[in-house]
Amino acid sequence: MNASQVAVRPVAPEDQRALDLARSTLAIEVQALQSMADRLNQVFAQVVQQILRLPGRVVVMGMGKSGHVGRKLAATLASTGTPAFFVHPAEASHGDLGMVTDKDLVLALSNSGESDEITSLLSALKRQGVGIVAMTGGLQSTLARHADWVLDTSVEREACPLNLAPTASTTAQLALGDALAMALLDARGFRAEDFARSHPGGSLGRKLLTHVADVMRSGSDVPAVQPDADFSTLMREMGAKGLGCAVVVDAQQQVQGIFTDGDLRRCIEAGTELRTATAGQLMHARPKTVSTEALAVDAAQLMEQHGITSVMAVDAAGRLAGIVHIRDLMRAKVI
Repeated sequence: MNASQVAVRPVAPEDQRALDLARSTLAIEVQALQSMADRLNQVFAQVVQQILRLPGRVVVMGMGKSGHVGRKLAATLASTGTPAFFVHPAEASHGDLGMVTDKDLVLALSNSGESDEITSLLSALKRQGVGIVAMTGGLQSTLARHADWVLDTSVEREACPLNLAPTASTTAQLALGDALAMALLDARGFRAEDFARSHPGGSLGRKLLTHVADVMRSGSDVPAVQPDADFSTLMREMGAKGLGCAVVVDAQQQVQGIFTDGDLRRCIEAGTELRTATAGQLMHARPKTVSTEALAVDAAQLMEQHGITSVMAVDAAGRLAGIVHIRDLMRAKVI
């Protein structure tokens, strides 16, 4: 039976209703984001420049669902080069406002712009000389009137069928917050390496902060022989270091070649006379090398690209400094 002969089960009415509602929700939120993008104006750019000049930090505030979005926004800003933290507005009115200084800027999120916990702080913040950015859909609200800059996150309607649960409005806040963080990231010239420094415990941090020198085997752990070493010496060195290869170096430690288990198999298949051969005669010349200063992930990419399990690490002068095996990269969780 081919695919065209398989009977297609009709969608149950309750399943169809769920699908229709899901598609409607997504359509409403997409429309809300597009409308917000079309309204975006110079105020957004002014906020970006103000934050770039800020001697202090961005203090994000929000209640309820806006508070959840605010926590995420503060975390995104902090991890992309803009010092930021979240302060719960209800706690701020009971002492946590002391965390805010006149060098900071408050980014207040409220869809209505009338959240009591936020509006009650506005006078105190203004007296302290703290700049206020409102991210709100209430353009005539108390928050908007007291703010120095207003970022419009108004939506035509919520995606909720009852037009009650914050859905499109929180999506708008989340998206505009991401846009602000990305504009700041770009303006600061923030790089992947900078991102990794704030994520040292994650996989990205390991990939962008771990260098070849951090994971390579060096000294007596490196299987190495001179070009005139005989076959027995070559085999003893390979067996002793357990990497399935030996590097051939000259007297100045310049890499000349490599001999691997695979090379040995090919020599046997070809009927090569091994007992009288030297390492220099058997080696594979011009092997792949990587700088000790390179990222360990670069060594991993080199191995994958050429189907090898080891790569030699060399210093700035091209001298053998170590060797990296795929197991070393796995142990360091680079791959």
